Amino acid sequence: MTNELITVAVPKGRLLEESSLLFERALGVSPKKLLEGTRKLAADAPEAGLRFISIRAADVASYVEHGAAAVGIAGLDVLREDPVDLYEPLDLGIGRCRVIVARPKGAKPLPRGVAPRVATKYVSLAARHFAKKGIPAEIIPLHGSIEVAPSLALSDAIVDITETGATLEANGLVIEEEVLDVSARLVVNKVALKLHAERLRRLIGALREAVAASARDQR
Repeated sequence: MTNELITVAVPKGRLLEESSLLFERALGVSPKKLLEGTRKLAADAPEAGLRFISIRAADVASYVEHGAAAVGIAGLDVLREDPVDLYEPLDLGIGRCRVIVARPKGAKPLPRGVAPRVATKYVSLAARHFAKKGIPAEIIPLHGSIEVAPSLALSDAIVDITETGATLEANGLVIEEEVLDVSARLVVNKVALKLHAERLRRLIGALREAVAASARDQR
């Protein structure tokens, strides 16, 4: 059996905590505990045959697609905004939220034939959503403070991600429709799956059992 460690890209922030609980349940190792208290962005768990690297959530899919990591955890919003050539063998059931369209509360409908201006960081998702509806929306790319765009007359609506809707409500916005129901997915590099087929199948199987057990606990 090879002693080579399989590299797993885990996202920083809330997803690191939630995914660590799954790894601890599945394999007895916690990437959060291994990585905390150090400035290092990588930590080894030789007893599980894994090396964890901590990176920005938006970069996980790129690391895995290009082979810097064999496995990663990425939100469905990231995977659908910039499609990548990866296997998605498992919905981890964590990081649940929604990509939505929101407008100012009480806003009047736009005149017929007027293209709405839509502020968002999800340029591709928003463009595809409105194209499917036959609406020629003007997409305005933003990377932060998206909720204030309508109040500053920059846009008529926004496409953004939300968990509870509280921030939208605080900024006078109401959800009009849902674009994408989001949760975190396990993603796997296709070449790595051939090179480490049995080890990755065991990893996926252990995580699948942990996800199922967590779901049972929440019932």
